[in-house]
Amino acid sequence: MKRFLYDLDRRDWSRYIQEKGLPPYRAGQIASWSDRGVASLDEMTDLPLALREQLAEDFTLDGLELAEKLTSGLDDTAKYIFRLADGNIIESVLMHYKYGWSVCISSQAGCRMGCSFCASTGAGFGRSLTDGEMLAQVHAIARDGSIRVGHVTIMGIGEPLDNFEAVVRFLRRANDPRGLNISMRHLSVSTCGLVPKMIEFTDEGLPVTLSVSLHAPNDTIRRQLMPIARQYPYDSLLAACRRHTEKTGRRVTFEYALFKGVNDQPEHADELAERLRGMLCHVNLIPANEFSGGIYRQSRSPDVQRFLSRLTRAGIKATVRRELGADIMAACGQLRRRKEACRTP
Repeated sequence: MKRFLYDLDRRDWSRYIQEKGLPPYRAGQIASWSDRGVASLDEMTDLPLALREQLAEDFTLDGLELAEKLTSGLDDTAKYIFRLADGNIIESVLMHYKYGWSVCISSQAGCRMGCSFCASTGAGFGRSLTDGEMLAQVHAIARDGSIRVGHVTIMGIGEPLDNFEAVVRFLRRANDPRGLNISMRHLSVSTCGLVPKMIEFTDEGLPVTLSVSLHAPNDTIRRQLMPIARQYPYDSLLAACRRHTEKTGRRVTFEYALFKGVNDQPEHADELAERLRGMLCHVNLIPANEFSGGIYRQSRSPDVQRFLSRLTRAGIKATVRRELGADIMAACGQLRRRKEACRTP
């Protein structure tokens, strides 16, 4: 099976060119095309035809096919459904903020974490993505919109730290000035709380934003929502977060989806504030997304605002996430779930 061209970085291209007995500078030329998001080998006009034919024999650029695109009528949000070469389906989202264009990408086709509130849970797990498939999502969206992507969040389908090596490799490549040239501070990685991998990630020394899906003020509620909490208790998770802030100097973002009557009461806000007191962090409150078959309901707006007020009065920095693309199911997992259901005989 041919390799996906985006899966090779500059060192890989140097080895490839050396194996073919070609001048070393050819590796840099090919890598530069890949870094710019080339869509066709025919675009590589500074390469001789013979080399392009050789590349066509050894590699493919068909590793990511646009299956569907939905554009919001409410804002500039667009949702992309991509089909991988093996038929697996993933989702990516383009969002427009005052600071520029941001893309949320998937790191896996499906997810193994089994969170009870997540649309990805019911759609099954395909496989982890390569770093090239993650890069290809960014390039495809930038090319489609004729835009420059300045921020990338790995918060789509999948648990990024369950695909550790490929995610770290993606981050380094996305930061490369010869490629996407995105500042590490404009790259974000989300995790549901794989504590050993969080510690390993901190030790990589990458000054990216770490977002932790918390969603509860204590172990009892968190275990109800997230099976991973049975393996890694609340205290060990917060200890890993404190270690990250101490070693990197970067604050941790806690994602907290609010579910009606489950984790959105005043006592929950007060308990959360007490647990986070003194930590370098920010709480991102999320009015939970509802989807067909889901067992939780979105918190009422007054309850969301009350929760926010109690956190801020306790000295915890918090905001309510602006809802984007509500009319196109922009929350990751919903469209993949629908498509996988349609494929099931």
